[in-house]
Amino acid sequence: MGRRVNVIGVGMTKFAKPGASDDYHVMASAAGRAALEDAGVAFSEIEQAYAGYVYGDSTCGQRAVYELGLTGIPVFNVNNNCSTGSTALMLARQAVEGGLCECVIAIGFEKMEKGALGSKFTDRTNPVERHALVMSEVQGFTQAPPAAQMFGGAGREYQWKHGTKRETFAKISEKARKHAAKNPYAIFNQPLTVDEVLASDPVYDPLTRYQCCPPTCGAAAAVLCSDDFAKKHGIAKPVYIAAQAMTTDLPSSFEPKSMIKMVGYDMAAGAAKKVYEKAGLGPQDVQVVELHDCFTANELLTYEALGLCKEGEAEKFIWDGDNTYGGKFVTNPSGGLLSKGHPLGATGLAQCTELVWQLRGQAGDRQVPSAHVALQHNLGLGGACVVTMYRRD
Repeated sequence: MGRRVNVIGVGMTKFAKPGASDDYHVMASAAGRAALEDAGVAFSEIEQAYAGYVYGDSTCGQRAVYELGLTGIPVFNVNNNCSTGSTALMLARQAVEGGLCECVIAIGFEKMEKGALGSKFTDRTNPVERHALVMSEVQGFTQAPPAAQMFGGAGREYQWKHGTKRETFAKISEKARKHAAKNPYAIFNQPLTVDEVLASDPVYDPLTRYQCCPPTCGAAAAVLCSDDFAKKHGIAKPVYIAAQAMTTDLPSSFEPKSMIKMVGYDMAAGAAKKVYEKAGLGPQDVQVVELHDCFTANELLTYEALGLCKEGEAEKFIWDGDNTYGGKFVTNPSGGLLSKGHPLGATGLAQCTELVWQLRGQAGDRQVPSAHVALQHNLGLGGACVVTMYRRD
């Protein structure tokens, strides 16, 4: 059993549309400085840095971290598709948990271009992507961006199995915008109705434009430390990582021929199971969740994969309001990827930032009452899924 790992500082930039952001190193250093200030720690006390991004050169991490200081520390560049930010967080946690370091920083950033989410998943040499595209072609829908084909296809499969209404998927987007209206860091915070979501341009049935996350630019960061380091710096009752797990693809990603399995359902369920077992807690103990809603279909599937509701009951879960304030859980109080945006390398650390704020009671108008246990789900196809549980006693 390793040492407890605390998250003592977090920070992020307001996400921006492609073409309207600062350069990546400017965003990353701004998020890093915010996290250091939040922690009350000088960069000279940081022993290692983990920099996550998808689009960029091999040492963009150095370019970003050097803005914080030139102290000669190791800088590790991390790329794990959409789960990059949480992968950097996991590596940072392991360094502290294993006793290699007392204090480290994880930074995630991305400067994206328009249409990046549509073009990213086009590598037919990747077995997951190739499998998904072949299945989409069999279904007769090949004009949508490949990522939408994957997750839209999973949504269609869920509909076939459970008779789910198109309005149910749109209801998730309506909820996301309602939450984002209270988040100054979200790029889209104008409320939408279910009818407006359904009336937006069709992408890949059941998905419409407002049910797909936008490519955005931004950065986020977290400072992690040991208990001894926190005590020496007078940090009382910090948020800590109660459990964390990463899973990658299983045989079920390819057989049986299921789009639901292919887009990470079993990865998420497996990682969640490990986290619950390690933490000694279950989904019933969680108050707030930030999950990977790259498309509304994935949010619906993830409710069941994480055990927030039983298999086949996501539609009732949504219409009963158990995914929002006043229900069983508040999912994506930040507005999620659908409203906050999805700068690939930053997403996992932005989720971390939101949950730390929630557990500290610093989330302002979107604060979840009495939040003391939080759950994070960050998914990347190709594939990797990271699930993290945070606590504040």
